[in-house]
Amino acid sequence: MEHANNFFGSRFLATITPVSCGVIAVFAANLPFSFLGPWVPSPLYALMPVYFWCLVRPDLMSPVWAFMIGVLHDMLSGGPPGIWAASFVATYAVIDRQRDAFAGLSGVGAVLGFAAAALIACGAAYFIFDLYHWRVLPLTPYIKEFAVTVLFYAPVLFVLGAIYRHLVGPLRSDF
Repeated sequence: MEHANNFFGSRFLATITPVSCGVIAVFAANLPFSFLGPWVPSPLYALMPVYFWCLVRPDLMSPVWAFMIGVLHDMLSGGPPGIWAASFVATYAVIDRQRDAFAGLSGVGAVLGFAAAALIACGAAYFIFDLYHWRVLPLTPYIKEFAVTVLFYAPVLFVLGAIYRHLVGPLRSDF
């Protein structure tokens, strides 16, 4: 009986870990202060776990969870609802279709793969925001956000990889 409780407790922990990473990332991105100052936008931390878990464990990070993380990001950031949610789902769709190509990347290639995903997310958000306001908005804030997001991906990837190796990966055979 103890093994069964441990199995189900471990399985539950592994199941909620990817979504929890996304929720924590949303809160980190929307802190009321910035270590980078007012001139540098906050990175899209919420996109990083969506991208990572979509590649590593798509069964634990579904498009529904990507949408929900995007909605939470929209609500906490104070922007119009649905912009980042739609952007995350569009990015998830591209990653899902090209999973073999993205998952095979390592080193600098992995960062460039994420850069492609971040470009899709920022581009989708830009076009949706343009449609929302019915005019062409300046591109500079989105370029800055894209650059900062790609720059911060490598350290976050290290953390996400450690979480996968220590919490989710060892339990893979139990599923």
